[in-house]
Amino acid sequence: MPDTTTTPGTPTGPARPAPHDVIGIGLGPFNLGLACLTEPLDDLDGLFLESRPEFSWHPGMMLAGTHLQTPFMADLVTLADPASPYSFLCYLKETGRLYPFYIRENFYPLRSEYDAYCRWAAARLTSLRFGHEVTSVTYDETDGLYTVHAVRAATGERTEHRARHLVLGTGTSPYIPEECRDLGGDVLHNSRYLEEKEALQAKRSITIVGSGQSAAEIYHELLSEIGTHGYRLDWITRSPRFFPLEYTKLTLEMTSPEYVDYFHALPEDTRHRLAEEQKPLYKGINSELINTIYDLLYEKSAAGPVPTRLISNTALTDASYDASTGTYTLGLHQREQDRTFSLTTEGLILATGYSYRIPAFLDGIRDRLRFDGRGRLDPDRDYSVDLAGRGVFLQNGAVHAHSVTSPDLGMGPYRNAHIIRDILGREAYPVEKSFTFQDFAAPEGSPA
Repeated sequence: MPDTTTTPGTPTGPARPAPHDVIGIGLGPFNLGLACLTEPLDDLDGLFLESRPEFSWHPGMMLAGTHLQTPFMADLVTLADPASPYSFLCYLKETGRLYPFYIRENFYPLRSEYDAYCRWAAARLTSLRFGHEVTSVTYDETDGLYTVHAVRAATGERTEHRARHLVLGTGTSPYIPEECRDLGGDVLHNSRYLEEKEALQAKRSITIVGSGQSAAEIYHELLSEIGTHGYRLDWITRSPRFFPLEYTKLTLEMTSPEYVDYFHALPEDTRHRLAEEQKPLYKGINSELINTIYDLLYEKSAAGPVPTRLISNTALTDASYDASTGTYTLGLHQREQDRTFSLTTEGLILATGYSYRIPAFLDGIRDRLRFDGRGRLDPDRDYSVDLAGRGVFLQNGAVHAHSVTSPDLGMGPYRNAHIIRDILGREAYPVEKSFTFQDFAAPEGSPA
């Protein structure tokens, strides 16, 4: 029976149902994976709330032919429970695609395929509640329970749901550089690219600002159609070059329990510095795509000059919008030359990534949560962020505490197995402690 109290109610109404063991707030891949892993457990009752009407994973970037940068085993469940009925392979088998995937001989699922897989899994779970926007969370010291207050979008009905534990899975939000906030016009973050693509291609010039995979995918698609629409296309990145995603095997060992142990134990200032330095490890561009872009430029240049520029090592310093001409003027700084210049464009796409924002609905329990010196949620090694420990857990949003493992899809099942163990007090799914060949810290007892 779901723990739901609807207001307005009467004090003499029926007794409240028993509280849930855990409530997950937000349904991206990580909390969806947690729901898949909790569903078969008889001694763990979970409820998962999501404001959107259905599961949707980056719909604005569902470009044709794009694929994940992690292999299919980094699905919702496999690395915690290879026998789970919610695995990607089970999805392929049920939809009649297992043999075509096998014959394809490519470990990397299409992005649209991964989204369809997640929707398939969501449709099979009983613990999900879509269209429920969480408005606030409170804590009752007497009964030791969190109460999650929500509104059903379809009816405006207010509901309450109680639980002993919370898992925050609201994810990250599109990051807009300060120079472009309240800019005016139709500037867009890449998360809305597909819905605005047709309007963009009607413009005489388009500029992409950004350094990672999303910027590269959009540039490639717009470049492939540049002759059809006749726009000028520019790509500006502050990175010194177009960094490939580093995907060598010893580097991949950084997505491991040992590296989490090592990274989390470092001083906060060191972790903050490393989090900035390690961005190319998870925000770089697929090397195959970089080469494909070059080949496309070469192919198009064979017929004459191509109206496009790739400008690296250049930071955006200011921006303005002229409504009378429908143009943006970007102030830019070439960092190695220490030179400033400007660029005018009609279309502006900000492929500037995502950042974690502490949800406002947590205001009622802020005094129970732990924050670091920079005002960020400060999860412990075991992913809880409450002062008491093992009460409130954080999915993603913690590169500063858990390194590149925080957004990594393959580490999601590991983190969820960890969270389930801490809630239940037993190991429902084996939690790996060690699997790397390298040492990240100085050996104990090594000579000075």
